[in-house]
Amino acid sequence: MKKFLGIALLLALTMIGVGCGSNSSTSPGQNNQPGNVFVTGEDAPLASVVGFNVTLNSVTLNGQDGAQAQVISTPTTVDFARLVGLRSPLSFNSVAADTYVSATFVLANPVIDYVTLNPAPPTVTTLNGTFPNSQNPYSVTVNFPTSMVVGNNGLAGLKMDMDIRDSLATDGNGNLVINNNTVALNPVIFIKATQASDPDAQVTDLTGGLVSVDTGNNSFVIQGPYGRQLTVYVSNSTLFNSGWSINNLAAPAIIGVQGMFQADGSLMADHVEVITTSQSFVSGRVLALAADGSGGTNITLWVGETGADMVSDIDSIMTIDVPSSVTNYEVCFFESALTEFVFSGPSDLLIGQRIFIGGSFVNPTFTPEMISLRRQGVYGTLDDGTVTIVSGNQGSFDLNNNGLVGYSAGGPVPVDTFNVTTFFNLSGGLTQLQGETTPIPLVVRGLFLKDPNSGTPTFYAGLVADPPTPSSN
Repeated sequence: MKKFLGIALLLALTMIGVGCGSNSSTSPGQNNQPGNVFVTGEDAPLASVVGFNVTLNSVTLNGQDGAQAQVISTPTTVDFARLVGLRSPLSFNSVAADTYVSATFVLANPVIDYVTLNPAPPTVTTLNGTFPNSQNPYSVTVNFPTSMVVGNNGLAGLKMDMDIRDSLATDGNGNLVINNNTVALNPVIFIKATQASDPDAQVTDLTGGLVSVDTGNNSFVIQGPYGRQLTVYVSNSTLFNSGWSINNLAAPAIIGVQGMFQADGSLMADHVEVITTSQSFVSGRVLALAADGSGGTNITLWVGETGADMVSDIDSIMTIDVPSSVTNYEVCFFESALTEFVFSGPSDLLIGQRIFIGGSFVNPTFTPEMISLRRQGVYGTLDDGTVTIVSGNQGSFDLNNNGLVGYSAGGPVPVDTFNVTTFFNLSGGLTQLQGETTPIPLVVRGLFLKDPNSGTPTFYAGLVADPPTPSSN
């Protein structure tokens, strides 16, 4: 029971925000002062795909009167498969005040990594994606469902979802169609104009190396993804993991942040996590687990992120020997005193979990020192007739998933929901799902853990979303 209550409390904490408003975006006017636009990326996934790297050569906003403004001009390679149910900052730029009706994406060099679950253990194969007519780069223009208005000195956001499941060629069973180690790719992208305080505009996945700390201004700088440094501000409402505050941050450290953009391009954090005080780490999805014969655990990991000193290991399979002396197990963004109930050692590890392993690296040896369970997303379809309601949005349902999480669960994945769970594009919440008679697609974000009573792999949901319908290209 303590373990279950611990999970519920952890999920409740994920819903607490700083409650700060964003700078408002006024209508374009005669002064024509530039406004600012932030770009975030997400993914509508295909369960078998664990890596989907594509380079955004450029992203250009198209105004209603023909004017254009670039919000990404430096080629930026993004792994969209990692962003299942998560949202990462891609860029922040100043553009002319205008009403923008579409965005043009120039994409290049797609590389797809997909997992084969049988025979065990799961393996990963790398494929090259081919755009229509073998064009590389490839340009696609997507219309905004509602125009993006960038006001004088205002702040606006562009949210993009790379719809992997509809972009890649698949057969009638949802399996990739592979020819000569390539797969056809016809990019399907959903875009939306957002404001910084919108629930689907806030940054939920940002990890970087700590560069500097300014305690006088309640801020710090991290080296974020895509080669950009970001300034992060904290307030009295910002939650730090146990033992940490703005006053004792010091480099070297790897920091996790979630929060929202401000008008100057900085982030206001609602959660800050000091993941590790070393500079070396690997992070990714667990593919296999085995005892090492001496009390430790061999973790085979599909690596999606690393520190700068191990960057060559990204998008590879690593087997890491975690000795029994490693006892520091944590859950992202939460007080360590609570994690003992939900994630306290090797017995709580599961195939399919997204984890972070911090440690030290002396080429070629990585020595683990701690493991942190990361929030993650999973895509699937509602298993009809499985919705149970206890009270309000507290209850459960099963999710059909043919990827790693479904493999780990051995069938449909049990999903537990709570009254603090956010239901996005599902205004009726769990009651609406109970009324569904078709296997609708769902994205669930939260923690993947063992049920405290049965030991069954279970997804504890902080978010349940009906994924968006792609805009017309």
